[in-house]
Amino acid sequence: MHVIIWKFLTQPGQEAAFERIYGADGDWVRLFRRFPGYVGTGLLRGEDGAYLTVDRWDTREAYDAFHRDGGEAYRRLDAQCEALTASEVLVGRCEG
Repeated sequence: MHVIIWKFLTQPGQEAAFERIYGADGDWVRLFRRFPGYVGTGLLRGEDGAYLTVDRWDTREAYDAFHRDGGEAYRRLDAQCEALTASEVLVGRCEG
């Protein structure tokens, strides 16, 4: 299993929109589902209001293939979501 974890701080008042787009049936999940090897995404909210997304893929190769083949769609969606967040940090990529 290849896991990618991101930490986000939302812009004030954008929490509901962020949860809708990054949640279980959101735009990101719908994009990921189009590619082989996608397993699922978890969205967590910490006591400090920060969010973590935990994206799971069968293998690192499946995730890398998604970026290669879906890179343009990824960049478009990422650009559309910029107004929702104050910061976005890659926490890490893990194998498990």
